Amino acid sequence: MKVTITHQDEMKFKAQTAKSSFIIDCPVISPVEYFLAGLITCSATDMILMPKKQGYEVTNLQVEGDVVRAEEHPRKFDTLHLTFSFDSAADDTLAARWVMASLETYCSTLNTVRDSVAISYTIMHKGTVIRENEAMISGGGNRADFGDIGGCPS
Repeated sequence: MKVTITHQDEMKFKAQTAKSSFIIDCPVISPVEYFLAGLITCSATDMILMPKKQGYEVTNLQVEGDVVRAEEHPRKFDTLHLTFSFDSAADDTLAARWVMASLETYCSTLNTVRDSVAISYTIMHKGTVIRENEAMISGGGNRADFGDIGGCPS
């Protein structure tokens, strides 16, 4: 994958990919907001595609991301909480599996940052909260302490 960024004028940049191009207008939307939107959209696409492959349709999908950033530069993401809200004919267990499969396996953008950002999620399925403030199974940000687990000496 390759992306080329070209300065247009003021604080506008053109992003060119092999498939398309778009304008990044920094006074209007910051690169960090684009980054967060990309992280969330990756999982949102999973939430449409996975159920479809299993014969289900997800409707009314909304994924909200809430980030807490470090105070000091480079102001990295400390935590990211995702709230998934959607409807489907699936039971709650299957609906939760779709979210967890996206977060843990399929969403490459979230999996790229999960070792440095503590990611949690809430799932609302058919108007009912079925998971609340759950942490990702793996990852957990830069504060993860697994203690001494032994293993081979280095």
